[in-house]
Amino acid sequence: MNTASKPMYEWRTIPWRKLERRVFKLQKRIYRAALRGDKRTVRKLQRLLSKSWSAKCLAVRRVTQENQGKNTASVDGVKTLSPKQRIELVGQLEVKSKAKPARRVWIPKPGKTEKRPLGVPVMYDKALQGLVKIALEPEWEAYFEANSYGFRPGRGYHDAIEAIFLGIRYKAKWVLDADIAKCFDKIDHQALLEKLNTLPNFRRQIRAWLKAGVIDVGRMFKTTEGTPQGGVISPLLANVALHGLEEKVKLLVTKKKRSELTVVRYADDFVVIHKDRETISKAQEAIAEWLGGIGLELKPEKTSITLKGDNSGFNFLGFNVRQHEVGKYHTGTNGHGEPLGFKTLIKPSKELIDRHKVRLAEVVKGHRNAPQAALIKKLNPIIRGWSNYFRTVVSKETYAEIDDYLWKTLWNWANRRHPNKSKHWIASNYWSVDKGTWEFRDKDYRLMKHASVKIVRHSKVIGTASPQDGNLTYWSTRLGKSPELNNRVASLLKRQKGKCTECGLTFREEDKWEVDHVKPLSLGGKYQGDNIQLLHKHCHDVKTARDGSCRTMKRVASSRSRMR
Repeated sequence: MNTASKPMYEWRTIPWRKLERRVFKLQKRIYRAALRGDKRTVRKLQRLLSKSWSAKCLAVRRVTQENQGKNTASVDGVKTLSPKQRIELVGQLEVKSKAKPARRVWIPKPGKTEKRPLGVPVMYDKALQGLVKIALEPEWEAYFEANSYGFRPGRGYHDAIEAIFLGIRYKAKWVLDADIAKCFDKIDHQALLEKLNTLPNFRRQIRAWLKAGVIDVGRMFKTTEGTPQGGVISPLLANVALHGLEEKVKLLVTKKKRSELTVVRYADDFVVIHKDRETISKAQEAIAEWLGGIGLELKPEKTSITLKGDNSGFNFLGFNVRQHEVGKYHTGTNGHGEPLGFKTLIKPSKELIDRHKVRLAEVVKGHRNAPQAALIKKLNPIIRGWSNYFRTVVSKETYAEIDDYLWKTLWNWANRRHPNKSKHWIASNYWSVDKGTWEFRDKDYRLMKHASVKIVRHSKVIGTASPQDGNLTYWSTRLGKSPELNNRVASLLKRQKGKCTECGLTFREEDKWEVDHVKPLSLGGKYQGDNIQLLHKHCHDVKTARDGSCRTMKRVASSRSRMR
């Protein structure tokens, strides 16, 4: 029975654990039905899920409490919703064929002067897109190709890089390194809708979103092509549009030689790897023709054929992939007994190293007059995030180089603050030196070093596996070993056996989480040991509100006792 019009709970009392289990069970059934080609069951379950009160609640929670852009207003001016408004929004959600224009926001591209347009939908459309995505994603997770990694649950940058490494690690090969020009902005609407081949009401609703237009500085612009970036469902639609690229390339070679061909795609960036230059050239022509059918084309300045002994290598997702010829006296073999002609080294690209140095310098410059603790607290997340991103490749020398650069930058920062002090005084005041190791710290905080992050080889996701397949043991284990997790979160996941201590549900790749104090700091708790736990972001909000109400009640009780 559809209970969306008559909510049985207040927002804070909704049994989220029951809702998530109910929705995940339906998603798992959709995924398995799609795998066996049972379209009728897929459509029936998607229709059921789109009308489910549980799915609507989860969609609203995701866009109002979890998404990073939840505080960006669209043309409706709505940034946040109260618990009562969230319940009302759940009751209003219905897949129809109408949509309001999105608000265009321009954001700078990292390291470039040009900007990228985002289309921010109104709050109602955000939630509805989340609902449709909940129903559509399991079906397409069953169809997507093995080497598609961008904007998919359970897959990421490091899987793509590891797939490239496995494709070229022992032999010199040719690589087509390509980028699609304005992929999100140029996708043909009709070709996309035909490829979706979904329920009629889903098709009409998605068409309405695609054609809704955008408002930029008070002016209305029509959208005759493309899927505006910024929408909840846009990444899924882009992946649907590009689905089939890997299969198209593999048709160029015989079945016996397909094992020698590697196609790796992350969103609109992809590489094709093969030992034969002619096959790579044919692949480029075939891909250009295939892309034309969905209104896209390759970007000439970012498309090239490289490697095969070229020591300059190529860059992909911020990594530099380079092959080095093994010396003639080297007698090593690979796992199949074949001689090692080349070895492959993957390192951070020079462009990202330079960009990271600039960012560190800007932070230090922006804290000229700030306390040392404030500077450390600003730098640590930047250092941790960048180091974790590159911890799966050959990065130790790079880490040492950046640490040296940062030390010099901080030394200049300290000297500028105290031009009349001796170098010995500056060193003892801002650094602690132990056995020749300098540590930038004050009495409470210390600056982490890039080199303190251990290099750990990443294991690529198995084949076409997806979190929708229901193998929670595999996915929770992978989550705990994710290279982008810091040590604290990884240890908390292990200690909590991959589950949130507030709701009891297993953490999943797409979940947002936060470290919480079991006993609040204001009540004497500490940020260490057994007093910290990992919670879902929404669970953390609930606990924080509960802790706040408890503190308020204690203050009221104590004030009453004093009055007596």
